[in-house]
Amino acid sequence: MKYWLFKTEPDAFSIDDLVNAPEQTEPWDGIRNYQARNFLRDEVDVGDLVFIYHSSCKQVGIVGLAEVVKSGYVDHTQFDPEAKYYDPKSSREKPRWYMVDIQFSQKFSQLLPLSIIKTMDDIKEIGLVKKGHRLSIMPVQKTEFEALLSRCENKA
Repeated sequence: MKYWLFKTEPDAFSIDDLVNAPEQTEPWDGIRNYQARNFLRDEVDVGDLVFIYHSSCKQVGIVGLAEVVKSGYVDHTQFDPEAKYYDPKSSREKPRWYMVDIQFSQKFSQLLPLSIIKTMDDIKEIGLVKKGHRLSIMPVQKTEFEALLSRCENKA
């Protein structure tokens, strides 16, 4: 099992949208960064755990937890000229973009803000705290995942 952090803008898709999705499951589509794409295509797998992180909003931070229920597959939105994430340079023969399906696991009672994450002594490697490493999808080391999860669950 691996651990991840997926960033989302809550006005586009929030933890509550995941809670309210059919079967509390949703494809994680629209990723248009090659390194994040490679994670989705090659490394994110069924059973992996994912922090849901709200970004580009008033309060940024970890808001919940999800589990990957379908590993990387072709993101069909890249082929639809009407879709927000259409990519005219992508083809069905050579798709550029991939997605995974995630299922809601837990919504934390309070958001764990980035400002607190940055002050945690045992958080050093996650991209959130490293300059120039702020991908929309990033791996999380097991020890850091456990520290963050413990902090999220004990914020009540």
